Formats: sequence, structure tokens, C-alpha cells
Amino acid sequence: MAESAACSAFQLGRPRYDQTSFLGRLRHFVDIIDPSTLFVSEKKLKECIKLLDDYKHGTLPPGVSADQLWEAQKIKQAIIHPDTGEKIFMPFRMSGYVPFGTPIVNIWCFILCAFFQWLNQSHNACVNYANRNATKPTPTSKFLQGYVGAVTSAVSIAVGLNMLIQKANKLSPSTRMIIQRFVPFPAVASANICNVALMRHNELSEGIDVLDHTGSVVGSSKIAARHAIMETAFTRVVLPMPIFVLPPIIMSYIERLRFLQRNRRFLLPIHSLVCLVTFGLSLPVAISLFPQMSQVQYVLPLWRPDGSQSSWDEIHIKYTPLSTHSPAGFELKTTFKAKHRDMQLNQSSIVFFFFFFFRQIEVSRLEPEIAMATDCRLLTYNKGL
Repeated sequence: MAESAACSAFQLGRPRYDQTSFLGRLRHFVDIIDPSTLFVSEKKLKECIKLLDDYKHGTLPPGVSADQLWEAQKIKQAIIHPDTGEKIFMPFRMSGYVPFGTPIVNIWCFILCAFFQWLNQSHNACVNYANRNATKPTPTSKFLQGYVGAVTSAVSIAVGLNMLIQKANKLSPSTRMIIQRFVPFPAVASANICNVALMRHNELSEGIDVLDHTGSVVGSSKIAARHAIMETAFTRVVLPMPIFVLPPIIMSYIERLRFLQRNRRFLLPIHSLVCLVTFGLSLPVAISLFPQMSQVQYVLPLWRPDGSQSSWDEIHIKYTPLSTHSPAGFELKTTFKAKHRDMQLNQSSIVFFFFFFFRQIEVSRLEPEIAMATDCRLLTYNKGL
């Protein structure tokens, strides 16, 4: 592939920043949710796609810098779905989540009624669906079923919360304070979990594509789909935390200012600004908890498919140690062989060794047919956002 020397740092289809660290993922997703990409014209988008295609086919014109390529890829990733190749509707892009969601959240903070809960959860449902793993097509009927189920369950939880708070007026002041402060978050978090699970339930039944190191599809995995949805649901639990905590604390101090006490009409605009900033900060932090392209480290079986026994050198385990001072990845086989060079291992001793370390090592396993279909030890799948 003919590539200019200036573009040697650019990697097509790969994130600009290290995805194994939280800071790297945070910098990556700050690019993805950049609201300025909402104003990219159709002409500019086509130019970015063409530039990336030229790079891919080795026909890149001279004078193109790596920064230009990174910017083109950023714009494409923010607007185009990685699985379908189609544009995501502007309000449902991750870059549109904060600008379009803040007005709803701001009103919802003041009015806990069914209509605004429906509006909020409808927006959440569409964002969840638009940013799902779309390697398998979803029929319109399943989308509608998921939407009705997600919004109905989420709104029911939220409205039930409102009724609980209203009934809390009959309780003692201390009990009422506990309910009003601590019940809203678990209720909204539960609603968000239901929303994600029901809007993406098709992935659980159909599975999602798992890729090898070349980008080729190895198979369809329901286990990977379950992991993807669980991770996404967890981010939706973390996302509202700052929104529930920070604005009330900040506004409690701002409202004491003499200027605002004399000019109460400025309270709503200031509250909207506080919600906007809080939402804008919490979104990249929440979705950065996990990489979008998740990796599955597979432990090769003790016996190969042809019946021959696998050697210990073929066993490769990746784990995250408890100590933050240790490396994030580690080949257990290297340390083990260094300490036990002359040790003869049989099948029972290996099984015991695995059993002993399973309590400390997190190993992800996919369906056996996927493991049999590839020799690649590191598989990836699009988790969605």
C-alpha cells in the first residue's frame, strides 16, 4: 500500500489513542461526542470518506497530513454507523446526546410527570438502538416491540418513583429526606437498564459477529452479545450519577447569591447551563469505562480438534492484576515455565492449576464452535455505545 511518510502515524479504522487505558478511551470518546460534528455538511462528510478510501487504496494525494486523516476518521466515526455504514440520525448520535438530551433532562429535573419521562426514555431508546451492534439486521416489528417494552417499563418505574415521593410527605422528615435523596437514582438506573436490554434484545437471540485479527468474521456469539449489553447497561447506570448529585449541590450554593435572590428569572438558564456542563462531562466518562471494540482473550483447549494434546506454550491467559503498579497484561505461561522448567504436567495437574487461578484470573470464553473455527487467540466485537 502506497502511503505518504507524513501519514505513517495514522492507522485506518483504529482509534487514535490507546484503548487499553481509561485516559486513552476518554480522549477517543471526547472526539466521538464532539458536538461540532453535528454541523458537518454532506459535502464535507463525502470528502472525509473519499480521503479515507484513497488512503486505503494507496491513492492518497501528496501533502495530506496525518492530522487531516485523523480528523476525517473522527468525522466519519461520529456520523456513520460502523456496522451498517449508514448515517445516524442527528439527535440519536452520541455527539447529539448532550445537546438534544439536556433540554429534556433540565425539564425533567423540575417536573416528574409521565410525559417528560416518556420523552426522556424515548430519546434514550433511540440513542441505544442507533448505536447498537448492527451486525445482524433487526426487523421493524422487533424494534417496535423493544421500544414499547423499554419505554413502558422505564416510564412505569419513573412514575412509580414520583408516586413514592408524593406519599413521602406523610412520613417523618428524616425518612422523607432519605427517600427524596436516594430513591431517584436507583429508579432511573433501573429504567435505563430496562431500556438498553429491551432495545437491544435482538442481539441476545441472534448474537453478534466476532472478528479475528484480520477483521474477518469468525462467527456469531450470544455470549459476546450478553457481555456487550451488560457493559452498555453499566455505562447507563453510571451516566446519571453526576446529573443527580452535582446540579443540586451547585444550585444550592448559587441560589444564595444576592444577585439571583433579586433576579429569580436567571435561575432556570443557570440551572440549564449547569445540567449541560454536568451531562457533557459525565457522558464521555461513562462510555469510556469500556472500549467500543471489546477484546476476548481465549484460552486454548487442552486438546486440539484433531485429537492431539496442546502444549503448555500454546496456553495464553490475560488478566488484570489487583495491584495498580503491575502491567495491565501478562503472559502467565512465561512466569510459570520460569519457575517450573523441569516440571512434568499432566492433564489433572493443569486442571487443578486452572481451578486454583480461576478465582483471581478473569477469562472470557465464547461458544466452542467459534473457538474451533479460528487459531486467533484475540477476538474482537463491536460492543456498541
